[in-house]
This record gives sequence, C-alpha cells and structure tokens, in this order.
Amino acid sequence: MPVKGEKMKTRLTELLGIEFPIIQGGMQNLGVPTLAAAVSNAGGCGTINRTIYSGNEEFRNAVQEMKSLTNRPFIVNISLLPDISVGDDVRETIRICGEEGVRAIETAGTNPKDLVPYVHEAGIIHIHKVPGARYALSAEKAGCDAVTVAGFECAGHPGKEEISSLVLTNKSARICRVPIIAAGGYADGRGLAAALALGAEGIVMGTRFVATKECTVHGNFKKWIVKSSENDTVLCQKSIHNMMRVANNDCAQKCLVLEQEPGITLEKLMTVISGSHSLSAYETGDVNSGLFPVGNAIGLINDVPTVKGVIDGIMREYRETLDRMIHLG
Repeated sequence: MPVKGEKMKTRLTELLGIEFPIIQGGMQNLGVPTLAAAVSNAGGCGTINRTIYSGNEEFRNAVQEMKSLTNRPFIVNISLLPDISVGDDVRETIRICGEEGVRAIETAGTNPKDLVPYVHEAGIIHIHKVPGARYALSAEKAGCDAVTVAGFECAGHPGKEEISSLVLTNKSARICRVPIIAAGGYADGRGLAAALALGAEGIVMGTRFVATKECTVHGNFKKWIVKSSENDTVLCQKSIHNMMRVANNDCAQKCLVLEQEPGITLEKLMTVISGSHSLSAYETGDVNSGLFPVGNAIGLINDVPTVKGVIDGIMREYRETLDRMIHLG
C-alpha cells in the first residue's frame, strides 16, 4: 500500500507519467489552462477542451499557456460527434498537439478508428471515452492506448443504456486489455479505491473539480454544488437523442417542458439549451439561466478547496480505505 506522499503505480500513471491516477474531465467551457494546470501540478492530469477555442491559433495559444503554467503532462479533449469527420481541422489540431508536446488526447462521440493513425504518427497517446463496454472493446480494437468508460452517473452525456459505473467499469476491465479509466460518480478516495478494485487503472472527475478555487465558473455554481444532493440532477435532451445530465434548475425544467411538446424542433429547443446561455451564466452567476452539466457526485461534495486539497484529500482517504479493508480479513 502506498505511504503518504508516495507516488502510485498503475498502468495509467505509467502511461501518462503522472503521480496519481486522477484525470480532470474535459468539462467543455470549464476545461481551461487555469484549472487543468492546477490538476497536473497537483500530481493528476489536467485536460483542456479543444472545442472552446475558435481557431487553431487560439488553440495553440491555449496549449502554450498551459505549458507556461505546468511542465507536467496534460490532455487535450477533442469531440468526435457523429457529424464531425476526421477532416483538415481535426488533423491540424493533432499536428499542433504533436508540435507542442501534448502527452495525450481524449476523444469521444464516435468510433475513433480513422483518427488513431494520425494521433500515433504525432507521437501522442490516444484515450477514447465511451458509455458502454462493447464500445470500449471497439476502441481497443481501433488501436487506442486506453479507454475511459463513463457510467450513467456522469455529468454531460451518459449512455442511453443507462449502465452504472459499478457494472460498466467491472465489465470493461474484464474484456479489454488496454487500461480502463473509470468515470461517472467519482469524487473521493473511496471512489478511487472502488474503481481500482473493479479493475480500472484510474478515475476521471469533472464535477468534483468544478467545486474548487481554481475553476473559473462563478462562485454561485460552486455553492449550488455544495448545498445539493445526488438527487438534484435531471436528464434533458432525450427528444433530440443527445441525453444530458444537468443540474435541476429553471433552465433544465424549461427544457423538459419543451420536450413534451409534439413535434418539438431542435431550433425551438436551442432557445433554451444553447451553450451561449450556459457560458453567460458561468460569468454572471445566474445558476438558473443555462444548462449546468453536473453528475450524481454532487452528493459527495461539501466543500470548495484548492485542486491540490482535493487530490491530497482523495489520496489520504484512499489509503485509509485500503487500510480498513485490509483489516477486515
């Protein structure tokens, strides 16, 4: 068992060259260098999100900002939604990542088989995120170096099969040879211990890192997380086959009402679910004016520490959990 202050050794820490098997999720508009660098500097692996940057120059500047804030490994998240092909823009993103020495990319949204050769040619580790065990196996067959499996508890887009992290992590680790990273419902040391016991090599956390001092979201959202329970999320956007777990706020309720209308169109739904509403809310602090992706892990969060405080606390509780289990006989 690792002693206090000692690095952990899993296939994920070895693959990425990090101290602890803890990754910060992509987190859309909140996956920026300020937060990501804090995670990497604390021994985990931070992630910046490519989709929030309007062009390749702006993206390269963000990568360089990240490198100015940390000399440790980090990840770039790239969306591969079904309507996004592996075209020139995606290949240029990969080229920039290779030139700038990015350690790994994370993709999600569709089968990554067409992208894997470009990623590996650039000398980058390829992690793919999936919502189901069969997709994890497909990502492995496509050549990905590791696979993140996101259970139904996760913020953002859980799988339509509604499989929990407990089963999904276990099944994926049984059928895949590449490292499995568990996501969805993780926020503390007990969760890390559970994920590793199920066969995962590490965890991804998003909601837990929102409630930190370094996260750029308005403090009102952090306060909302602290006072909320695991019951305070809802699933929106089922009508457009893009289910999303978000905070149960006024905006989410408006979305759910609209989705009950016969023949609801994406155009009409966008008046409520547009990302511009969320981005504005993150700045103004109006927790009801935009969709706010959070996972069931909000029920495990009761403070707003620094990122280092989060990771140190997780590792302390992880060791305490292992010690308790050992003494059970």
